[in-house]
Amino acid sequence: MTMLRARPTPLLAVVVALTATVSATGAALLTSPAAAAAGCRVDYTPNQWPGGFTAAVRVSPGTTAVSSWTVTWTYAGDERVTNGWNATVSQTGATVTARSLSYNGSIPAGGSTEFGVQGTFGASGGAPTGFSVNGVACDGTGPTPTTPPPVTTPPTTPPPSTTAPPTTPPPTTPPPTTPPPTTPPPAGCAGAVLCDGFENQAGATPSGDWAVVSPDCSGTGTATIDPTTAHSGSRSVRINGTAGYCNHVFVRSTRNLSGLGSVRYGRIWVRHTTAQPTEHTTMVAMADAADGNRDLRLGGQNGALQWNRASDDATLPEQSPAGVAQSLPLPTNRWVCVEFMVDGSAGQLRTWVDGTAVAGLAADGTPTHDIDGQWYNRTWRPQLTDLKLGWESYGGGADTLWYDDVALGSTRIGC
Repeated sequence: MTMLRARPTPLLAVVVALTATVSATGAALLTSPAAAAAGCRVDYTPNQWPGGFTAAVRVSPGTTAVSSWTVTWTYAGDERVTNGWNATVSQTGATVTARSLSYNGSIPAGGSTEFGVQGTFGASGGAPTGFSVNGVACDGTGPTPTTPPPVTTPPTTPPPSTTAPPTTPPPTTPPPTTPPPTTPPPAGCAGAVLCDGFENQAGATPSGDWAVVSPDCSGTGTATIDPTTAHSGSRSVRINGTAGYCNHVFVRSTRNLSGLGSVRYGRIWVRHTTAQPTEHTTMVAMADAADGNRDLRLGGQNGALQWNRASDDATLPEQSPAGVAQSLPLPTNRWVCVEFMVDGSAGQLRTWVDGTAVAGLAADGTPTHDIDGQWYNRTWRPQLTDLKLGWESYGGGADTLWYDDVALGSTRIGC
């Protein structure tokens, strides 16, 4: 479960125009940009943390209207873009190319639009350089409009790292106003390969059908059997998840799960105490034999539930504000029923919370902007082999979680 996303720490603000600001550690200034067409401007504003970053990019072509746009720039270090929103983004070597989409290609004279990127790095080279729009280098000079320039799409600046996210703009495709239809599933654990309420756990440390593990690295978190809190019966697994980089602690099922086949339904009752932070966390993980045994992870980011693929850090939904708005926070201080379905042969995934399908946590096989567009940047045919319940932290945020009445089967089990 290699960490590909740490979480934001100090904000690094860079404006690719006449000047560029420095980071809190005193990075070198970007100055003396090359000559460019009058009025052409690109503002690149990153949010950077150890090993990763996001960036909001505002493109202003200048005094001439455009019907489509292509923005390019060059990184000085080993930055790699892994995701983008409101643009089709690719990278060759150190050069990144972002192309407009059907709904935001037209920009009037004096106008602008904004897109975003997300990526990782090992050794950042500082501020990117060589910005151009439609092949023309940009320096930000030109007439200053007397009125605010029109913006073709609502800004989608990623949420700040230390404050609550701003009010999200309306998504390109509004989420459904009513939940997708749901057929009531059967109750209990009929037909489940794994069905465990932890009532056979006699000691304080999980044993027998469960083993305490700390994939990749371990911190100060703990996993114990709690005889005082339960969804049903008298016992549950308690996870004390601590904050800080790479705090991993899980209980892993030791049962043989090979009888599940390519379609896996899961049902987990979970209770936790602290609202999900902006930083990426994980509470359920399953190794994928078709993806180098890297984990498929269910957890949170930007204050809402998300799926995350450990091999390439792809998220479901996409972490644009419009994508996050189509998920939901995991309620605190009460037991919540979380269900999921993963179809390895079709490459599809669905999620329910308290029996209601969550639109942003569904991958239906057809890429959809803000939801599963990033998820299908490659062929995905998972072969899940295990089940782990616990906590992964990559930055700030701690939580206490309880798990109970866990079931896995080849058909939906229900709450």
